[in-house]
Amino acid sequence: MHSARPLSGPTLIGQLLDEQAAAEGDRAALLSVDGRSLSRAELAQRTRQLAARLASLGIVRTDRVSVVAPNGVDMAVALLGVMRCAACAPLNPLYTQTEIEYFFADLEVRALVVTAGSPPLARDIAARLGIPVIEVGAATADADAVEGVEVPPAGGEDVALVLHTSGTTSRPKQVPLSHANLAASMANIAATLQLTPEDRALNVMPLFHIHGLLAGLLAPLASGASVVCPPALQLPVFFDWLERFGATWYSAVPTMHQSIVAAAPSNGVPRLRFIRSSSSALAPATLAQLEACFGCPVIEAYGMTEAAHQMSSNPLPPRERKPGSVGLPAGPQMAVIDADGNPLPVGTRGEIAIRGDNVMRAYHGNPEANRSAFTNGWFRTGDEGCFDADGYLFITGRLKEMINRGGEKITPREIDEALLAHPDVAQAVAFALPHPTLGEDVAAAVVPHEGRTVSAEALREFLFERLADFKVPSEVIVLSQIPKGPTGKVQRIGMAERLNAFRQHAFVAPRDAVEAILAQAWAEVLELDVIGVDDNFFALGCDSLKATRAVARIEGMLPIELPATDIFRHPTVAGLAGRVRQMLGPDVIAELERLLDEVAPGHAAAPADGSMA
Repeated sequence: MHSARPLSGPTLIGQLLDEQAAAEGDRAALLSVDGRSLSRAELAQRTRQLAARLASLGIVRTDRVSVVAPNGVDMAVALLGVMRCAACAPLNPLYTQTEIEYFFADLEVRALVVTAGSPPLARDIAARLGIPVIEVGAATADADAVEGVEVPPAGGEDVALVLHTSGTTSRPKQVPLSHANLAASMANIAATLQLTPEDRALNVMPLFHIHGLLAGLLAPLASGASVVCPPALQLPVFFDWLERFGATWYSAVPTMHQSIVAAAPSNGVPRLRFIRSSSSALAPATLAQLEACFGCPVIEAYGMTEAAHQMSSNPLPPRERKPGSVGLPAGPQMAVIDADGNPLPVGTRGEIAIRGDNVMRAYHGNPEANRSAFTNGWFRTGDEGCFDADGYLFITGRLKEMINRGGEKITPREIDEALLAHPDVAQAVAFALPHPTLGEDVAAAVVPHEGRTVSAEALREFLFERLADFKVPSEVIVLSQIPKGPTGKVQRIGMAERLNAFRQHAFVAPRDAVEAILAQAWAEVLELDVIGVDDNFFALGCDSLKATRAVARIEGMLPIELPATDIFRHPTVAGLAGRVRQMLGPDVIAELERLLDEVAPGHAAAPADGSMA
């Protein structure tokens, strides 16, 4: 078990802004890439005005006020202003009508705050539902109208922020975070990163997400630093922003880091004090590329919404950073526990659990979720991991993402990292596929580096040299882009359904005698009428028993001894045919072609409808 850092500093968002405005009102707080900026005094004033406008509508501390806006200075003002007087519930501005209506109803939204760049859809829905709308960034001609409106002070346990879990396996759960939760997390992040007023963060994470809110905005502000607020990550202008604003660091998810490395100019990039990565696993290969590119340490951290973001982090030099680890506990108490909630010894895998000032008290209105999430005072993260002898935490998988391939438990992250070690692979994600007899099979999607190509067969051969055979994906899909969530984070659960369309391919009939024999054998074993040369045996229902039967059938038709491992290494007729041709030799193949041509003249020229001639 590892101890938490004590809470220090202001516990209220409004208190923090007002104290900084009084101490250093002229100091820059927020900067926009279009040249606008807000000082500490201006930020405090604008957020007070917004809080007063909401209070004048009858909004109180327990009400939920939604913010729907693109990233930028006005979005930041909206978030901070709402938190002064109510529970702020930011939503993704790209949500559809159905999604906005769902979240408005689930949150029981009392008001909507927007900016000039907000989508009309959110305003229209609010108007139809009778929800008042306030625009931030418009001329404040009505400032006098709310002067004198009192906003009752918040308490540390009052809810400041309400976010939703991703809802990949169930309906999204409401995560209410108090002012005290946020204050604890801000202090934890600022201490871990040794932030000072001389730092300047470039925030590329969406501000409706806990990563962007806490690491990109609140923690830097709490430390006295300033924040550059671009609309989104934009390449290659990102590198110009770093230099123009004198940014000292940025934080992002691994897929963003991969894109940044790929777009880095050949003439060098600005030097930073450090780079931070969180929200999903950072492959050691990507970490090394980032450090080589920027010449600074890369700090991998571990966070989640229910903990107001940061839970653990690798420390800055000169302390040791361990690639592949999410570092040391950096705020809450942490333990690895068994199913009954008992802490496990060092080196033993179990579920990662936390408790502390930054951890939410409970999900809102969801007693069933709370019963399963909390055990003996510990919040169960759903992640599997273990501590090493030095106290560094290693995440070995997401319990809900673990792949059970016929009883063999496989951690997708291990496959991701093996694929990312290939020089041609820029992004990779392994995931489970439903299988009729195994229960689940393993698949992976990859995106090559720009200007490079790589085949699924080559990647599987690469993995066979690095992983146990049963861990190698039966299918590897090469894409130009992997579907991601709104924060740029790959959502592994549900990937099979999202990628199903990419798995479709045109039927290709056998093109020679060897492919015809293999296709016949597999069609019989899998009880199919026909099988194309590119159809994956495992996607069609193959398992180890059927593979053994297929080997016996093939050996009965061809003069070879075929190892069963060849089925797993070459799970298509086309792939397996290449291996079989090597074993047969040209003379035997020529004789097979002659014999097949006698019974099926012109068989090599498959008709357009894909049937055998």
